[in-house]
Amino acid sequence: MFTTRPELLGTFGMVASTHWLASAVGMAILEKGGNAFDAAAAAGFVLQVVEPHLNGPAGDLPILFYSAERRKALVICGQGVAPAAATIERYRALDLDLVPGSGLLAATVPGAFDAWLLMLREFGTLPLSAVIAPAIHYARDGYPLTPGICATIGGVSGLFRDEWSSSAALYLRNGAPPSAGTLFRNPELAAAYERIVREAEDGGGDRETQIEAARGHFYRGFVAEAIDEFCRNNEFMDTSGRRHRGFLTANDLGAWQATIEEPLSYDYHGYRVYKTDSWGQGPVFLQQLALLKDMDLASMDPVGSEFVHTVLECAKLAFADREAFYGDPDFVQVPMDRLLSDAYNHARRGLIEPRASLELRPGDIPGFGAVPINRVATSDAASGGAAVLGTAEDTMAQYGGVRGDTCHLDVIDRAGNMVAATPSGGWLQSSPVIPGLGFALGTRAQMFWLQEGMPTSMAPGARPRTTLTPSLAFRDGEPYMVFGTPGEDKQDQWSLTFFLRHVHFGMNLQEAIDAPMFHSNHFPGSFYPRESYPGRVAIEGRFPGGTITDLRRRGHDVQIEADWCLGRLSAVSREGPLLKAGANPRYMQGYAVGR
Repeated sequence: MFTTRPELLGTFGMVASTHWLASAVGMAILEKGGNAFDAAAAAGFVLQVVEPHLNGPAGDLPILFYSAERRKALVICGQGVAPAAATIERYRALDLDLVPGSGLLAATVPGAFDAWLLMLREFGTLPLSAVIAPAIHYARDGYPLTPGICATIGGVSGLFRDEWSSSAALYLRNGAPPSAGTLFRNPELAAAYERIVREAEDGGGDRETQIEAARGHFYRGFVAEAIDEFCRNNEFMDTSGRRHRGFLTANDLGAWQATIEEPLSYDYHGYRVYKTDSWGQGPVFLQQLALLKDMDLASMDPVGSEFVHTVLECAKLAFADREAFYGDPDFVQVPMDRLLSDAYNHARRGLIEPRASLELRPGDIPGFGAVPINRVATSDAASGGAAVLGTAEDTMAQYGGVRGDTCHLDVIDRAGNMVAATPSGGWLQSSPVIPGLGFALGTRAQMFWLQEGMPTSMAPGARPRTTLTPSLAFRDGEPYMVFGTPGEDKQDQWSLTFFLRHVHFGMNLQEAIDAPMFHSNHFPGSFYPRESYPGRVAIEGRFPGGTITDLRRRGHDVQIEADWCLGRLSAVSREGPLLKAGANPRYMQGYAVGR
């Protein structure tokens, strides 16, 4: 099978990510003697700098990893929580029925910075100064802009000029969006990170003590103070079409820390797949495996209509359960044992028919869940198929409604440590830049509902049900692979299809990444304005014409997309001493590096 690049093979180390600079930095850290955790943190900090439209220091971060020393798979939850003042009543008093998709009201506690440092402190080997130095270099001395960054800045340039002056000062320095391929610098971000490192080192102590001090300077020091002042003293335009202050305070930051947690897992055809708990959408991957387990996928054509239809219909059932049952397990009970049980999925599997379902059909588990809110779309906007305020893309940009995407990285070192991380949020286009810090707040609170009784109802201190969902898999009882992708609600669809093609059809990592991709938009979206498109399927134009024709005959609303546009997967695997890696060719940014 033709692939856009080779599947990499080696024995020393492998790094794959959504940006070549991050992959190169991660590999450089391995070459300097760092382990996979050092390399992942260094690559993650670089992604904050070189993909500011996809993630930032105040964004969100789940990490799935395997520690060879502890012989254990674990999760680091870097999903920040809702502020103490963020109650349904406070939003309703502002005449809002949805959390805005941009601006200060959608901010949760920044999670990414603490998650990287927690991983580095507990599992890394290098000092923070060595790990964060590449990110500081690119912020201070410049990095080449990709077309995607420039297009994003161009899309919100009017908003920056008219409303978000601090963002205009950074991203419109000559009064216009920068050009692709030019060097771009963020000196305020470089200075903030340099100050954190300097003050942490000035306090003395060993590596772990200095990392802990750096966490304090961000969450209880000058960074938290700047965020507090910014939210209290400024009003900014958001997707409601009005200006609002934020609820986030320094106390919120000081009261929160990233956590190390046990993952959920499911056994499937000799593999055990690990995902986050239900504060993320990760278990929906496992639910899809449970529905597909007894189906003869291997007899199907991996680009044929029977395979695509089967995967789509299982996705619809699993994601309906996501809406009905998933939420922060610290706040709601989630019947995960039942959702992953053979009996439950045998009954759910019986709902799948030869024709496409146009209904949202969550399961019925007495005493659990709630009827999902389904805002069926009535009009399409030019961006992402989402109708915003009943208008088109120019209004989305006017109010900061141009959503960001996400990053992903995977690392395995020669000792067998494995890391999969999916940083996102804190997008340059979704919230104003904070003066003196050089980055924007996240907007993950838009994933809460402003109705009581939902598993994802807004609640102070609760985690929004994030879409960020890295993956880790064992094979025959041994740690085998880390993988993932950006893509909002599509992450656990694209990752699943990649995994199924690798497991059932013998595709290597690069072949499974390169193969034409598809996904469903049938169920409610996690982002503002939370709409669904019943029966809609996005499919790359490279699929055979017969597949597309038959899917339409089965009742799917098929939307043909560009040939190379769906999915931004990367993956790294280990088979004994042999390491393998593959990365996404779409958008011409992702690369794997190894030897």
